[in-house]
Amino acid sequence: MSTTAADPTGITEHEAQQIERANASGRTPVVFIHGLWLLPSSWDRWASLFEDSGFSAVKPGWPDDPETVADAKAHPQVFAGKTVGQVADYLDAIVRRLNKKPAVIGHSFGGLLTQIIAGRGLAAVSVAIDPAPFRGVLPLPISALKAASPVLQNPANRNKAIPLTYEQFRFAFANAVSESEAKELYETYAVAAPGAPLFQAATANLNPWTEVKVDTTNPDRGPLLIIDGEKDNTVPWAIANASYKRQKRNAGVTEIKKIAGRGHALTIDSGWKEVADVSLAFVRRFVS
Repeated sequence: MSTTAADPTGITEHEAQQIERANASGRTPVVFIHGLWLLPSSWDRWASLFEDSGFSAVKPGWPDDPETVADAKAHPQVFAGKTVGQVADYLDAIVRRLNKKPAVIGHSFGGLLTQIIAGRGLAAVSVAIDPAPFRGVLPLPISALKAASPVLQNPANRNKAIPLTYEQFRFAFANAVSESEAKELYETYAVAAPGAPLFQAATANLNPWTEVKVDTTNPDRGPLLIIDGEKDNTVPWAIANASYKRQKRNAGVTEIKKIAGRGHALTIDSGWKEVADVSLAFVRRFVS
């Protein structure tokens, strides 16, 4: 991917154009942050919905993200070696270029990154959907361990890019949809992911210096909504609720909502709009 000339942050031309467009529009930006095994394109329908509602969408990648799923499948090795701290700092640089404090919405590890960005005081309002756990979040349900096992079962995977098989994707993402929809989602969205973030999350409570930490007490954190799918195997309710209990100590508005009958693919499956509408309604309460 090409980057903007002499840009030390590595922000791509495409991302710079989105930032410039948001700043020129005068609208409140909404920054969408994807998680593992997905790309920014997983937010395309959300971006259109929020644009139609008066916001300006910004869909940054993680460093070196390919532009398309086809490119990602052709060159999976580009995902290797990305850590939570590197991605957080990359997104931090993007958010700081926006003229207005944005709403930030993230899914899975994107939900963790959303909370990191909010904890730095950079978000006007945040929505963390099925958020990966941070230091201090203690529950480790069996289904979450199974969902992460394709990476965690081999320590050598820490520095590799790991794809999911269809069966692994079906369990971790698409357990709450039909077989035909699960296969369509796998073909349309699934790409390889860096192993490092999962190892970082798995050891966060043992490592005082971990990058997988959130400043939950910052008075500038802003309002936060945590959303979790009732049938999510990857981030079950116990994890999301433990994150909420830590976040609700903040002086800002902190809410949590369970979406009935939904799994980890709730942002990309056929019921995406239900989740997007809940997110949009929360964002609209605080920014316009």
